[in-house]
Amino acid sequence: EKLTVLGEGGSANTEWENGRIKFDTDFNVQTLIDNNQGLQLFDTNGNTIFQQGKFVLAIPLSLSDTVQLPTAKNRIQGITLPISEREGGKVIGYIRVSQSLEEIDETLNKLNLGLGSGILIALIFSGVGGVILTRLAMQPIEENFQSLKQFTADASHEFRSPLMAIKSNLAVALKYPDGMRESDAEKFQAIASAANQMTQLTEDLLLLARTDKVVSINKAPVNLTVVLENLVQLYQSRAELKQISLKPQLTENINLIGDLNQLTRLFTNLIQNALHYTPSGGTVEITANRLGSYCIVSVRDTGVGIAPEHIKLIFERFWRADESRSYWSGGSGLGLAIAQTIAQNHDGSITVTSQLGVGSCFTVKLPCNSF
Repeated sequence: EKLTVLGEGGSANTEWENGRIKFDTDFNVQTLIDNNQGLQLFDTNGNTIFQQGKFVLAIPLSLSDTVQLPTAKNRIQGITLPISEREGGKVIGYIRVSQSLEEIDETLNKLNLGLGSGILIALIFSGVGGVILTRLAMQPIEENFQSLKQFTADASHEFRSPLMAIKSNLAVALKYPDGMRESDAEKFQAIASAANQMTQLTEDLLLLARTDKVVSINKAPVNLTVVLENLVQLYQSRAELKQISLKPQLTENINLIGDLNQLTRLFTNLIQNALHYTPSGGTVEITANRLGSYCIVSVRDTGVGIAPEHIKLIFERFWRADESRSYWSGGSGLGLAIAQTIAQNHDGSITVTSQLGVGSCFTVKLPCNSF
């Protein structure tokens, strides 16, 4: 629009004199330079007869394209208008005015930079605000969760005394069965079994409550080979009772720094788990090796296996599948969750591979030490 006004103004200030187009004396062409513009005059044949200003189009006159749009290389915009005689209206030539877009581009770039910076700052503030609001919203939930964990620990601790009293009285009653009816003896056995399950569940909940807290564990030098050998010896009779082959393949003197009781519990849970889900005639293989600065212990069984969609769930507390991962007598449903927690507390990890009908392999990776 500015160029059109300029072109019309320039056309109105031209006159035909002695066969040539001339500007009126009061038309200041110099102002074109100050405004990053340019002006060109052409005769009716398209020949340039006058030009002024730095930013002129270096292309021939084209009457078919009255507006010349800028390109990526040529950031000059132009418009061509006819020049007519003041009397008669005959076209005596053409005027083409042009303008550089560099200043406009620079202004637009600054605006884009400012807009981009503003958006970035807004995103940063909104992100920080979102984090703060999320933390404020999560704080009551975290406090309730901590209270729930503390309640679990307190309740588990309080259950221990009455359960111990029940088990003690049951043991006395079963030790002297004289005068007890056979049906009563069966009921006492059922009560004893339930008391054992509740005791196991209470101990597991208490252990999880303790290990969930970020506290230092009682770390000391541990010979992992000896721990595993003792567990194999302990569960050998149970394996033989189920006609399961319990095979240890242990590298000597695998040492690490850790909590002896917790590490014993970790591998006890894995071995118990393997023996339970392996049918008669199956095999449970326990291997222990060093791999660089890590101790690798695997408990492999030829049991029922785990479905692929259940692999990611087996370390959840109280999880079980309908068939292959059901509770058994004395089980609490927390064994694998406890095993994973203990491994993580020792800066280690526990993974599992499994195939239905073939078996499972639990692998524990722990940092090793030499002493």
